[in-house]
Amino acid sequence: MGTRAAPEVVVLTGAGVSADSGVPTFRDNGGLWEGHQVEEFATPEAWRRDPLLVWRFYQLRRAALARVVPNAAHVALARLQRELGARGVPVTLVSQNVDDLHQRAGAEVLDMHGQLRRLACEGCGARVWNEDDVDPTRFLACGQCGNSRLRPDVVWFGEVPYELDRIQAALSRCTHFLCVGTSGVVYPAAGFLAHARAVGARCTLNALEAPENLAPEDDFRPGRAAEVMPALVAEWLADGTLGA
Repeated sequence: MGTRAAPEVVVLTGAGVSADSGVPTFRDNGGLWEGHQVEEFATPEAWRRDPLLVWRFYQLRRAALARVVPNAAHVALARLQRELGARGVPVTLVSQNVDDLHQRAGAEVLDMHGQLRRLACEGCGARVWNEDDVDPTRFLACGQCGNSRLRPDVVWFGEVPYELDRIQAALSRCTHFLCVGTSGVVYPAAGFLAHARAVGARCTLNALEAPENLAPEDDFRPGRAAEVMPALVAEWLADGTLGA
């Protein structure tokens, strides 16, 4: 338990929370997409070197979102945020994922790695929500400044994640920290658990296998997020320390 009188929850989610929705990774068994390592598409250098190839990769990922729906884990976490919020207990949901399944389940999300359904302008900085224009062969122009080429609004390797100030502020206050479906190796998100422990938060983790940053004092709940989260959320909502 944390030492603060007022409870506050931070939830961090990774790829495991969307796995049961069938979100495609565009990887075959060799870890390739059309003969390329997927990591080749996730840098500013790749965008400068071959923008059409990067654009095609992300446009196909954007199009695939229309074929998936939130699963029981997304729904449960949205319920946790909604019902604890009604009791006056803040729940900050932070996601490393770039799909919009948390939002479609009804949650408010700090999407630290960006969002596939947003596009960004490198000319004027505009960020545009766009769900329909998924042609992989045609760039989209910025409607505000006329720049000929919008980019995916995702955080690539070498770029600073979004919302870090708000995330760090929430972590500094949290009494309960829940980590769902993340490996615990990608920073800065992998450091959030240590930050939560340092402020005395009760830390709970769910993944198929124990994450690398798991500590003996943490509450580890193994299993698929879609199977574990509904029961865990019900347990937390019945916990008298999380508001009446």
